[in-house]
Amino acid sequence: MERRVEGRTESRLAGAERAELILIPGLLNDAELWRDQVSGLSGIATCHVADITEGRTLRELAQSVLADAPARFALAGFSLGGYVAQEIARLAPDQITRLALLDTSFRPDTPERLAGRHALNKAALAPGRFHGFGDRLLTTYLDPSHVADERIVATIRGMTERLGVETFVRQNGIERKDGIDVLRSLTCPVMILCGENDLVTPLADHGEMARLVPQAKLVVIPGSGHMTPLENPAAVTEALRDWLLEPNQGP
Repeated sequence: MERRVEGRTESRLAGAERAELILIPGLLNDAELWRDQVSGLSGIATCHVADITEGRTLRELAQSVLADAPARFALAGFSLGGYVAQEIARLAPDQITRLALLDTSFRPDTPERLAGRHALNKAALAPGRFHGFGDRLLTTYLDPSHVADERIVATIRGMTERLGVETFVRQNGIERKDGIDVLRSLTCPVMILCGENDLVTPLADHGEMARLVPQAKLVVIPGSGHMTPLENPAAVTEALRDWLLEPNQGP
């Protein structure tokens, strides 16, 4: 089932049970990525933004998130955070009440992708200032309508500067795993969300992810590239709200 979210405001909070929600950012992202969602969901959820800057494997990152997690929680992962969320689902499926995967992938690394990331790490460690998301990379990560948006660009570059080259190299070097088996095993409510014009993790791949999960809902965010929580925060918040309020009829 595919749904497009335009960013309308809707109040359906009366009588809703307050959720524990863990939000996992992506590569070179910190809590600022989720600022609008934390604020917008504060009436129905206690939001915890995970720190995935220290581990060197998906398992290490997943274990660090679980170490501080409530007994039961809703889980949303963006980009690299989506891979971490899938690893958490491998390790502790009974703790997850519902899962959202945003602008991410389920595909394992190929030798070519690993080689490409190793080359990026080498370039990042070369002498000179670490730029993180330069102008050319921003055109890949953002919808064309947002490339010149000073607020979005400043937010991305602010996160890059705070986290720095060592975090980039560590996160970029993490091997991505095949998520097919874990996706097929899910029984909780699942949302797969993607920007309409995401060039980093394309919409077609999200359709494949959704087809692996019988109860999944595919949500498309119009006019957005890869950075949906920043590019169209109202629409992403609305989609997460609907997902949190959806009845859980699973085990």
